[in-house]
Amino acid sequence: MTVWTVVHDERAALIRDLERLTPEQWSAPTACAGWDVHDVVAHLVDTAKTTRLGFVRDMIAARFDFDRQNARGVARERHADPDRTLAAFRAVADRASTPPAPIATRLVEAFVHGEDIRRAVGLTGDYPVAEVAEALRFQLRTTVKMGGGRESAAGLRVIASDAPVDQGRGDEVRGSALALLLAFTQRPTGPGELTGPGAARLTR
Repeated sequence: MTVWTVVHDERAALIRDLERLTPEQWSAPTACAGWDVHDVVAHLVDTAKTTRLGFVRDMIAARFDFDRQNARGVARERHADPDRTLAAFRAVADRASTPPAPIATRLVEAFVHGEDIRRAVGLTGDYPVAEVAEALRFQLRTTVKMGGGRESAAGLRVIASDAPVDQGRGDEVRGSALALLLAFTQRPTGPGELTGPGAARLTR
């Protein structure tokens, strides 16, 4: 599957889950610091609409502060009524525009933000393992400064239990490709999702 096929499928699956949420669930806090479910959906709308040129303009307006740029995007796309934000997400679900970043970042965003939302409200996602593994490999070679987890993986041997990922040297940390992807995007994982002598160091 192409990256955009996967991203479009993930957006459609997330929309189906969002249609089931209660008003209270839209306000549930997520693993994104300071963002509830509604905020994360607004962020997904914003990034789906973002073009390379638009990203540059937004960064200039935000004085090259990524956090400020993201906050401005959420404020722009978050409606008072969650149903309107969801309608906006439906309207952009098939877009293939992107900020000036490697295309693998679209996979990372789809899977990680999908889990941000689902874990906040007690839902479980069903993700394509091969593409989750691709997103994990991207995180492992990308610096923390650029949103990756390369420094976090230093001194660790990272082994996926469900995909052909076995990278690095040092204390072993094992888990599903999805759990490892979450860990290397500074997200919490559940009890037992990661094992091995390197797990405690990674999740600390």
